[in-house]
Amino acid sequence: MTLQTIPAQEAQALLGKGAVLVDIRGADEFRRANIHGADNQPLDQLSSVERSGPVIFMCKTGMRTGSYAAKLAACCKGEAYILEGGLEGWKSAGLAVNEDSSQPLEIMRQVQITAGLLILLGVGLGTMVAPAWYGLSAFVGAGLLFAGATGWCGMANLLSLMPWNRTRPA
Repeated sequence: MTLQTIPAQEAQALLGKGAVLVDIRGADEFRRANIHGADNQPLDQLSSVERSGPVIFMCKTGMRTGSYAAKLAACCKGEAYILEGGLEGWKSAGLAVNEDSSQPLEIMRQVQITAGLLILLGVGLGTMVAPAWYGLSAFVGAGLLFAGATGWCGMANLLSLMPWNRTRPA
């Protein structure tokens, strides 16, 4: 089965008729921003959606749902759709989104910020203090390469232990 992409207004109409909205983003992303009534089932944990009626899958921009459309289709027995543009498409259509900026940034955004800062720091110190500091940039770059190749990110695991990433009540 191929999943059809539907615009936010059509998704909203289907939800009004009993469809279920499944958000495949990670729990940290979902806590920070979500659509009221969406069921958070992270992609890496999703095996099947046991619902009667249509299912609408969504992510942040529609890229993940599009990339994993075959897997998502296999999770459903009945009608299934992809929300065009994901959460961002929903927002762009002027529809309500629950946002909680008191929740921590998503771990991968924290990794991107931290890696970028460490690389810039290594280059800056390597240029102004001693060339040995270039090693910091090389170390972070090697870590990112390893994370991309293996799916295991040491920096993400370390950042997830930080006090600001402790789950806060919604």
